[in-house]
Amino acid sequence: MEDKIYACHPHIVNERKKVLPDQHNIDAVAGFFRVISDPTRVRILWALDQGELCVGDLSVLLDMTVSAISHQLKMLKDTGLVKARRDGKHMIYSLDDEHVRAVFETAVEHLEHLHKEKE
Repeated sequence: MEDKIYACHPHIVNERKKVLPDQHNIDAVAGFFRVISDPTRVRILWALDQGELCVGDLSVLLDMTVSAISHQLKMLKDTGLVKARRDGKHMIYSLDDEHVRAVFETAVEHLEHLHKEKE
């Protein structure tokens, strides 16, 4: 027989239930973090956080094939993290908007803070 779990603060639990997101939004946020959890995609985001670049420039900068960079950029683009614009025969990539930049830079800032605390 399972033990019944009782809330220590039921009034707080009831208030939080009202603002919890639905499963669709929870899955979307989890998917967002899954996409940015890949080290290669983090490297691309880090590079694009400094400014826009074409696939060839990213390929040289990250020492990867154009095909590998293109594959990762497609995933980042499909999930709304990067955008592309055409400049002649080149596609130029950048972070999609300031929200992406803020999330990425906040994560970096947090990790730098943790690193300094451990020193």
